[in-house]
Parts: sequence; structure tokens; C-alpha cells
Amino acid sequence: MGMVCFLAALGLLVLGYAVYGVFVEKVFGIDRARPTPVQSRADGVDCVALPPYKIFFIQLLNIAGLGPVFGPILGAVYGPAALLWVVFGCIFAGAVHDFLTGAMSLRYGAVSYPELIGRNLGKYARWFMLVFTIWFMILVGAVFVNGPAGLLAFKTGELLRSWEGGAAVLQWLESCPPAALCAGADGTVSAGKVLALLFSVLIFSYYFVATILPIDKIIGRIYPFFAILLLFMAFGLLAALLLNPQYSILPNLRPTDFFTNLNPKGAPLWPLLFVTIACGAISGFHATQSPMMARCMRSEGQARLMFYGVMIAEGVLALIWVTIGLSFYDGDPAALMAAGTPAVVVSKASEGLLGGLVGGTLVFLGVVILPISTGDTAFRTGRLILADVLRFEQGSLGRRIVLAVPLFLLGIYFAVGDFTAIWMAFGWTNQTLACVSLWAAAVWLRRRKRLHWVATVPALFMTAVCGTYLFYFDKFPFHWPMTASVCMGLAASGLCFALFLARGGRMPEGDEAKF
Repeated sequence: MGMVCFLAALGLLVLGYAVYGVFVEKVFGIDRARPTPVQSRADGVDCVALPPYKIFFIQLLNIAGLGPVFGPILGAVYGPAALLWVVFGCIFAGAVHDFLTGAMSLRYGAVSYPELIGRNLGKYARWFMLVFTIWFMILVGAVFVNGPAGLLAFKTGELLRSWEGGAAVLQWLESCPPAALCAGADGTVSAGKVLALLFSVLIFSYYFVATILPIDKIIGRIYPFFAILLLFMAFGLLAALLLNPQYSILPNLRPTDFFTNLNPKGAPLWPLLFVTIACGAISGFHATQSPMMARCMRSEGQARLMFYGVMIAEGVLALIWVTIGLSFYDGDPAALMAAGTPAVVVSKASEGLLGGLVGGTLVFLGVVILPISTGDTAFRTGRLILADVLRFEQGSLGRRIVLAVPLFLLGIYFAVGDFTAIWMAFGWTNQTLACVSLWAAAVWLRRRKRLHWVATVPALFMTAVCGTYLFYFDKFPFHWPMTASVCMGLAASGLCFALFLARGGRMPEGDEAKF
């Protein structure tokens, strides 16, 4: 039964692209004859025509990274219900969100995310989202330095300790000039912290170069290969799982499991599952990345593949990782939770299914490269947002450096600071971005007398999720009982809907004529 359910879920995702994706495309009103930004104002830096396959892979890596790996593994502890959220969330919420925000940005001339929101939700929303989104991009870039740098430092330390002259190198690291920056409260210095600092400097240096160079120089050349690595990780492990007689797909599955909360600790499925699995179902971060690829597309006709289709591809990856997480641990969410962090699960599954050398190498490359690929485009997006709002042309290298430097100074500040509390709220922040994007898309459609419900229904659902999460989650200041939190979530959703009905249908003067 497990194999049948997996194939059915996979088939639904493909069918969603072929049927519902076409329907949403018609609702939006794609105009294949309309000139795109790369045709009207190519600049050789950000507006650069790229082949469709490169746009597809770059967009996939921009929005994915480790999101559709770690999130689904965490969500799998709720049981097969996670599969339902991935499939239906991706088709009716995430892919719609990505397509509409991407197509809207393309229609507006590939404007950045805050500008897109402002043109539909008003000037106050524009300025709030400007500050919020730039902060979010800096935070994402900084966060995805620490993980890869730590892993690289750990692996390098292991290699040095196994090498005959490695002990002398480690001793030198503890006394080298940068070591003073890594001293603890008691003044002691470890070689591991020094290595992590050195790798952080290297990663930030790469980020800076990738942020200021034309998009086809680094990102356009190496991202397709990184995306292939992401796909190989998922499909290689799935194939190994299928071919290994010791395992079966979704074993011990019962039909009622899809509608049962199997979390071993009894954590509520609503709303936690819908925030835990973001990439692969719906993620607001995607809307901040789509304008970057909208500047490289030759036709609006590419929008369904590059936005809706890429999100479906991410949904397939998430589906595979939920399946691997459950199948590798005999369909037992408790065993999956007991295994450890998502990184540990990925490591154990990879080495167990592909062998120590192949699996270990795959995990090392994936856990290092994929976060870095998310961080560099986050900083690039921040530069583009600043350039848009300041009307600061980015043709020359010097002008790009002027905007990049303050972003990286703030990124370094966050990277060395203690922002654990901020990161706890990352999932909620990400899904709140998705709510804002969906409401903006619903307004865009309603103003043009089109079927806004394709955006309004998921906007209502996600607003209720985020509202409930805000008042229920124990790391937030409210921490109310579930019943009261659900009522607040529904009230937030109802208030947004009332505002939408009252004000969402007013077309700004000249908007339709200009855009």
C-alpha cells in the first residue's frame, strides 16, 4: 500500500502542474507577446537573458537549498499526514503563490518584492516590507554561513587529527593572529573555532563576489550543477531505497494514518505541521527570489514552468524526503524523532543506503553547498531591493559595491551575534511572508475582475495558520491555550478577508494602463 500511495502522491503533483497550473495561468492572463524586462532594458548585470534550463535550475536552487530536505524530515514525525500537506499544499497554495508573485513581478517589470507588495497593498505596506525583507535577506545569508562553516571546520579538524603533521597545524591555529577573535569567556581558544572563523571569511568572500558580479558569471554557470546535486541526493536515495530488500516504501501504512497525528510527543498537528514544512508546500521566501529570475526570462510564457513548475519540483523533493524519513525507520515516527536532528537523519540514511564513502561524500557536499547557494542569492536579492527603492542604477561595479558593503557588514554582525531567539521565529516569519504575498496576489486579481479565489482561499488558510502559531507557540510571548489561539487565528483570517472585501477591489488610477 505504501508504494501505491507514494506513486499516487507523485502523480497528483505532476497532474497539478499539467491541469491546475494551466488553469491558474489562464486566470492570470499570461501574454506571450508582451516584452519582458530582459528585452526592454537588458543591462548585462541583472537583466541578462538565460537559457530556460538555467533559469529552471537556478530558481530551484534559489528557493530550495536544504529547505525541502530538513523541513520534510521534521514534518515526517507527524506521520503520513505530512504527505498530504506536501501534495495539496504545493498544488493549491505554494505553486499558486510562486506563480502569481513571479508573474506579477514580471508584469511589473521584474520589480523587487517590497515594490510588488506596495503596488497592491499600499505605500505603508511597501515601506514595512522593504525594511522587513532586507532584514530577512541579511538574516538568511548570515544563517547560511554558520552551518557550512561549522561542518567544514569539523571535517577539516578530523582530517588534521588523522594526519601525521596535523597536530602541529592545530596547535598553530590556536596561537595564530585570528585566534584572538575566537577566545571564549575564560580566554581559551580552540582550533575548531578558528577553523570555523576562517571558513566563514571564505564563504562571506564568495557571497560578496557572487553578489556584485553579473548573474551569468558565477550563479548562471555553477547553479545548474548544484541543482543537479540536490536532485541526485533525493532521487539517488529513493532509488537505493526501492532496490534495497531490507526496506519498503512507507511500511505499516494504514489509511487512517493520513488523518491521524502520530507525533510521539503529542505536539499538535495544527498549526505546527503547516509551519514546519514550508519549502515543498508553501514558503514566503520564494516570492523574494522570483524577481531575480524574472529579469532573465524572454517571455511571459515561461512563467508557469519557471515558477509553478519549479515549486512542483520542490514538492517532489519534499515528498521524497518525507518518504525516506518514514521508510528508513520502518514507518515509525518515534524512531525517526529518536534518530536525532535532520542532518543526522540525512547522514544515516545516505550512508545506510549508499554506503559510507558515497553517502558520506554526498551528505558533505549537500549540507555545505546547498545552504551556501541560498545565502549568496539572499544577499544579491537584498542589493536588488535597495537598488530599486533608491533608483540606484547598477551597471557599474562600483555602484554595486556601494550597496553590497552595508548589507555584508550587517550580515557579519548577525553571523557573530546570538540570534537563536530570532531564528526560532524564522518559520513563522517565512509563512507570514507567504500570507502577505497571497493577499497581494488576490488584490491584483480582484482589481482586474479575475478569479481571485485561487489566491484568496490559500491566503485565508495560511493567515489562520500563522495567527494560531503566533499565539500558541511556547517561544513566543503569548503562549495561549490551543482553543484561544485557534480563535485568534480565525479572527486574524476573518479581519484580513473583511479588509480585502472592503478595499481590495479598488484599481489605482493608471495601474491597468501602465501594467
